Amino acid sequence: MFELICVTNRALCADSFPARIRALSWAGIHKIILREKDLAPKDYQTLAMQLSAICPEKLIPNSIFCPDIPRLHLPFPLFLQQPALRKNVDLLGVSVHTPEEARHAWALGADYLIAGHIFPTDCKPGVPARGLDFLRSCCNAVDIPVYAIGGISADNLAAVQQVGTAGACLMSRFMQCDDIPRELSRLHHAIKKYVPDPK
Repeated sequence: MFELICVTNRALCADSFPARIRALSWAGIHKIILREKDLAPKDYQTLAMQLSAICPEKLIPNSIFCPDIPRLHLPFPLFLQQPALRKNVDLLGVSVHTPEEARHAWALGADYLIAGHIFPTDCKPGVPARGLDFLRSCCNAVDIPVYAIGGISADNLAAVQQVGTAGACLMSRFMQCDDIPRELSRLHHAIKKYVPDPK
């Protein structure tokens, strides 16, 4: 199953942020990574607990450990600094930017990886995209799920899927779209267009 993951940025959300998270969860999003870098740790944990009550099985805190939420996502440098966090959660994801980081994170116990950024994106202005060959290399380097991030859209989901990823992460589309079920349906339709060649 090819998974779709929302990475949050409440600054992009014109409506109620908790209501949008609830709508994403009800519409069938697979995971929601709470990436609100501007919040102090205490405020972040308060928000994480509020949203965890809305989607208890889907919310993944980013960078800040929340004792009552058994999931966590870390950037690769932070994982290297705090590898013991692996023991405190049931699900640990790590963001990587090279195949070598992918192998290292896997060796240290990561359950899944997010690799990027794959295509040009407004989130990384002026930073060259790493492309599909990079994504394929990360997928081939490990035996855990790898998710793509960066410039993902319905137009390139099939190409992302074809290199062996387990899914894709989107931020702005999920934070800004007017009709979440319709947007998810459009993305799922794009996924279904790709049928792997039999081996």
